Amino acid sequence: MTSAEFLVGGDLKVRRLGFGAMHLPTEPGGDRENSLAVARRAVELGVDLIDTAFMYGRGANEELLAEALYPYRDGLLVTTKVGVSFAEASDEWRLDGRPEVLRAQVEEALRRLRVERIELLQLHRIDPETPLADQVGALRELRAEGKIGRIGLSEVGVGELAQAREIVEIATVQNRYNLLDREHEPVLVACEAAGIAFLPWRPVMWGDSGARAEIAAVAAEAGATPTQVAIAWLLGHSPVMLPIPGTARISHLEENVAAGDLVLSGAHRDRLDRLAPLPE
Repeated sequence: MTSAEFLVGGDLKVRRLGFGAMHLPTEPGGDRENSLAVARRAVELGVDLIDTAFMYGRGANEELLAEALYPYRDGLLVTTKVGVSFAEASDEWRLDGRPEVLRAQVEEALRRLRVERIELLQLHRIDPETPLADQVGALRELRAEGKIGRIGLSEVGVGELAQAREIVEIATVQNRYNLLDREHEPVLVACEAAGIAFLPWRPVMWGDSGARAEIAAVAAEAGATPTQVAIAWLLGHSPVMLPIPGTARISHLEENVAAGDLVLSGAHRDRLDRLAPLPE
């Protein structure tokens, strides 16, 4: 295994730069055809970790990926998320971690993705109205039944991660994190200590004009784009970091994947490290 790879859950090898499918349009027509092409191009470029969720189009994103990629190439990890429900009556999403709901959503995801086992299943959010032990316990039961292989969490704090790990092994954490938003640095540190993969969502996001100018300056000096600098910074910041930048354009996808080859100098990293305050 190289530094560009990571063992998710200690045994599933993936490249450390994945693809987030959330932004792919799923409605019939030209945009959908482009989405299929983007997903296929990601795999052609060597991406072997693709992130989706029930919440992305109420399963339509999962169906899109299956249409584009099934039968899946050996070693391709398509991970999805459950734990959010859509109420038709109010036309609203709500957190829903009731065990029966999680079980039903996993069954539906298996059908839409056309698999018998989801190798990495993540809890999209912790439902505050359902005991954490019940939510994580339901996923542990599904793992015991062979319907999921590894369990991940999303948008959790250090305490919630620790509590969940007392119940079952946690393979991944997916929290909001990027060069200019390091609120979850303590969670990242906890993941490093435990060997848990950290999948930052919204990995590229610009802040104030001064920060953008500094990123642009580093990019110009490194012969790269600001987006590539932001991704390369993430990859170099922690060995457990697995960014999953998303896009609906092949040109942007190729730009993002190329960031995996960009190595920032120590001086550049020092300048970038100073752009965002760390939580106290």
